[in-house]
Amino acid sequence: MFSFFTTLKALFRPPRPSSRPLSRADRAARGVGRPHAPAAPKRAVSQHLLDAARQQPDALLRAYKSSMRGLNSAQIPALRQRHGENRLTRSRREPLPLRLLRAFLNPFSVVLLLLAAISFITDYLLAAAGEKDLTAVLIVGGMVLISGTLRFVQEARSGDAVARLESLVNTTIDVLRDGRGGERPISELVPGDVVRLAAGDMIPADLRILEAKDLFISQSSLTGESEPVEKFAGLPDASPEAPASPPQSPLDCADLAFMGGNVVSGSALALVLAVGNATLFGSLARQIADTTTRTSFDKGVSAVSWLLIRFMACMVPIVFFINGFTKGDWVEAALFALSVAVGLTPEMLPTVVSANLVRGAAFMARKKVIVRRLDAIQNLGAMDVLCTDKTGTLTRDKIILEYSLDVHGNEDERVLRHAFLNSWFQTGLKNLLDVAIVDHADDLDMLPLRRDYVKVDEIPFDFGRRRMSVVVADHRGKTRMITKGALEEMLAVCAWAEYHGQVEPLTPELREEILARTRRYNADGLRVLGVARKTLPDGGRSFSVADEADMVLMGYLAFLDPPKESAAQAVAALRGYGVRVKVLTGDNDAVTRSICRQVGLPAERVLLGADLADMDDERLRREVERVDIFAKLSPQQKARIVACLRGNGHVTGFMGDGINDAAAMRTADVGISVDTAVDVARESAGVILLEKDLTVLEAGVIEGRRTYANIIKYIKMTVSSNFGNMFSVLAASVFLPFLPMTPLQILVLNLIYDLSCTTIPWDNVDEEFLHQPRTWDAGSISSFMLWLGPTSSIFDLLTFVLMYRLICPAVLGGPWHSLDPAGQAAFAALFQAGWFVESLWSQTLVVHMIRTPKLPFVESRAAWQLTLLTSLGIAVGTLIPFTSLGRGLDMAALPAGYFPWLGGMILGYMLLTTVVKRAYIRRHGELL
Repeated sequence: MFSFFTTLKALFRPPRPSSRPLSRADRAARGVGRPHAPAAPKRAVSQHLLDAARQQPDALLRAYKSSMRGLNSAQIPALRQRHGENRLTRSRREPLPLRLLRAFLNPFSVVLLLLAAISFITDYLLAAAGEKDLTAVLIVGGMVLISGTLRFVQEARSGDAVARLESLVNTTIDVLRDGRGGERPISELVPGDVVRLAAGDMIPADLRILEAKDLFISQSSLTGESEPVEKFAGLPDASPEAPASPPQSPLDCADLAFMGGNVVSGSALALVLAVGNATLFGSLARQIADTTTRTSFDKGVSAVSWLLIRFMACMVPIVFFINGFTKGDWVEAALFALSVAVGLTPEMLPTVVSANLVRGAAFMARKKVIVRRLDAIQNLGAMDVLCTDKTGTLTRDKIILEYSLDVHGNEDERVLRHAFLNSWFQTGLKNLLDVAIVDHADDLDMLPLRRDYVKVDEIPFDFGRRRMSVVVADHRGKTRMITKGALEEMLAVCAWAEYHGQVEPLTPELREEILARTRRYNADGLRVLGVARKTLPDGGRSFSVADEADMVLMGYLAFLDPPKESAAQAVAALRGYGVRVKVLTGDNDAVTRSICRQVGLPAERVLLGADLADMDDERLRREVERVDIFAKLSPQQKARIVACLRGNGHVTGFMGDGINDAAAMRTADVGISVDTAVDVARESAGVILLEKDLTVLEAGVIEGRRTYANIIKYIKMTVSSNFGNMFSVLAASVFLPFLPMTPLQILVLNLIYDLSCTTIPWDNVDEEFLHQPRTWDAGSISSFMLWLGPTSSIFDLLTFVLMYRLICPAVLGGPWHSLDPAGQAAFAALFQAGWFVESLWSQTLVVHMIRTPKLPFVESRAAWQLTLLTSLGIAVGTLIPFTSLGRGLDMAALPAGYFPWLGGMILGYMLLTTVVKRAYIRRHGELL
């Protein structure tokens, strides 16, 4: 027995977390610091990409047996055979046998299967020819089959739903082969292919840029950085702004692009270096997949399982030795000890848990939420801290132009007109700010303004200057440069400002006045750009960065990513349910602080990534309790914050949509993503939202707590009643000359009771219960069992006395010791039938008594499904002794005089249970 439990414990011990560190690669793109790098990729992947970045294009094309005309079609089959499809194998589903094994592998299922195996040996293999019986084996096996099948089917459905989401996306790219271009699925790419990139394209693989024009690429799904990165075709050291030392990471290379990014603006010709798992994206995905986290649900189920297994390990040997010594029949004692093990086991626990989770998943599906892993439902209910990004969750994910102002902060349409011309005529990096300017100008009927001007030249945006300029000429030939950009950079190129209607020199005092005003706008959550102009004497020449000098500052543009109308309500609702929302973002702290204030989050304290980097874990664990806003974070800092929250005892959720969020999502108890997220983020998530909205999570939290409530109801009421019955059996087996109930009778009793409980997933839950996070507590189950279990034993023992001293002697004409063997057999059959019926009534009615701390049937009613099935179970169980099934179970028909006694017993039991329940609540604070 000891070796069995040791083996079982090893089976269910959680896997050790991967010891592979997820270090941060500090990089700079064109000299700009990038604090949001993901985990370092494998060395082989990094070195391969670095080598490719350092080679001349012609030499690199020769190494890949390719050319500027692309590969020949004849080369493709061999390359695909060698490198495989351009897919991440991480996203493939587990094999069917492994999914089946996971569905059926849990502590109770293993215990039940072991008991079924022992029963098969004792009741069939070792039994005499006429006494072979597979009833117990079939009943226990059926319970395990129902439970595992429910879990397997629901998780298969969830996996199919995710697969359908992924199949909706059929991404193609323009590929050169045999000198001709054409759109092909990105899955068909092989190393050596030459692809054309344009604005809006996904980066389909790891690429070396061969030719580029104003190419800006967003790598946010890899790094979490919101700003695009400019890429070039030359060698990294060919640029005058290149760092002095050679790049140490592929992410430092300005001539490489990586799978998972997308082209924001510009165009390029690029060579495919690596596909699928060999890419940087694939390497990072595998590192994330290696990290596993034991969730609140896993810990709770494990704690409950081992609690009950420990009780079983204690009770079974005691029953075995007591019956062996008192009855002298060690084989019968072993069989009875086995029945006690079955009786102590809540056989339908896996089924009830699975049914609760399946019901929760079905409910969430109607709310446009896909539950990928069933245990995520309960983890949502247990969650007391939700970590989320700001953009798209709290905000609308749409930039709007709030104000166009002169330098004094007054509305000025001239500033908007100049900004419109700048945004309309530029062809470089056209970001959300430009879209907001054009949309705002359209609302004011400014679009016709574009016909009054022609574009002469432009100086594209880059992240070194943080501004962009266009040169336009009107119909009279007057040429002017219009520049917009970050205010600090704009002040650096302005010598004048439009001040009180005059062009005045930009003095230090005026500069400080302008900066102070913009700081106030930033504090209100507004993103500020400066707009400047300059009249040019000659429109016929080319213009350069050098011309961005001695300009006149006209005013500001103030932008806002406004909060969703539902965000404040959702945050307040989550707070009302005991869930504290924390914002973890890589964005600006002033903007984040403003948005958080608008949605009702405390914004007095903000912790920045730079501050967090200097903290040890002990200090950070204290800070995460005080601070709700974390800004300018790297991906590893997000995961570290989540780990500290969990280390403090919180059940934590994390909502994200990029590969930079995947590590934090896996660290959390429940990862939450959206259907538009990168596939690694979706794979890391237990819950996928079809709408990125916190309101949906409110429904998930409520459903998770309802699921937990109904699971814990079943566990507590079943364990306490089973413990009470087995405690009664233990006491009776000492004094009675026969078994108080046969092993098969105990199994049938448990089966009827458990079938009555299969509707618990649909039971009503008191509203008060839903307003606090609920976590698994094996200690509360143990105390509940010790309080309520002996309560039922009192009436079991009274039933024993009633049957042994009064009912059985009255029916059979004398006490046990005065009867012949046939009479003693009838005596035992009648006694066992009497206890069977009383035990079923008390065990089933107690469901209604302890499912709520309120007065049952009056203040809190069970769902009609539960009421119907428990009533039906009582009726069927009461009739069994009067049927042939009862005779097959060695039970005798009960006399009419038994039932008044039964009614009195049950009434007394319900009254005593109510008293004990209230005493338990006073002692422990809650019932469930």
